[in-house]
Amino acid sequence: MSHAYPAPAKLNLFLHVIGRRDDGYHLLQSVFQLIDRADTVHLSLRDDGRVVREGDLPGVAADHDLTVRAARLLQAYAPSGAGVDIRLDKILPMGGGLGGGSSDAATVLLALNRLWQVNLPRKTLQKLALQIGADVPVFVFGQTAFAEGVGEILHPVSAPPAWYVVLMPPVQVPTAAIFAAPELTRNTPALKIAPFSAGMGHNDLQSVVVSRYPEVARHLEWLAQFGEARMTGSGACVFASFGTEAAAQNVLRQLPETMQGFVAQGLDRHPLYDYCAG
Repeated sequence: MSHAYPAPAKLNLFLHVIGRRDDGYHLLQSVFQLIDRADTVHLSLRDDGRVVREGDLPGVAADHDLTVRAARLLQAYAPSGAGVDIRLDKILPMGGGLGGGSSDAATVLLALNRLWQVNLPRKTLQKLALQIGADVPVFVFGQTAFAEGVGEILHPVSAPPAWYVVLMPPVQVPTAAIFAAPELTRNTPALKIAPFSAGMGHNDLQSVVVSRYPEVARHLEWLAQFGEARMTGSGACVFASFGTEAAAQNVLRQLPETMQGFVAQGLDRHPLYDYCAG
């Protein structure tokens, strides 16, 4: 029997690069906001101990798939013979800064934590998630978060209710290349955790991406007519927030035919938040 689970996208309401560790990883500060636009992860339990990805994900070998890696990591804590078939319905773009692949992996961890009756607490599941990627723990954390370190030190914050217009430029931005860019500034002053206010902060990666990807610049420019527009993550997606769904939908209706986008509401909690304790 197959079970279907949502894997929601995230937006970085701001993203500051405040330094760099000796090992090359960047020190960040950001606020992560989950939104109600989601991939769907289908899981069917097996009893032969195998983790099998069904279907094909262009450019991603099964062994490198984050969902497969997540299931295999959790297997170490599962009863003997616990296995799973994994199938993804992807609507979140790859290389878009919406955290789709990371969210898919977190949904596998959360869902199998319950389906396999592993019942690891949230903090332990977040540590497993960090082995998969820096953005995975925030989805296990499961609520609006002020993030520090490489993105793994998470504190709950509240963001005002909002509807977001998110535009998807037709480019994939390689995160590593943007962080390695010589022109990237890495000295934004650190913020103290404070209640988040709309328009707070900026995205340090945005100027680098805009100079290299004219499509991102074009989408930002169009969206900036209606409100403060900024990039999420390392791009390519850009967004602006609105106080009502009607206001957001009104902007989306004016979208040129050469652009793609959607409206999504901010989520206070991950849909699978209760799949682990603590």
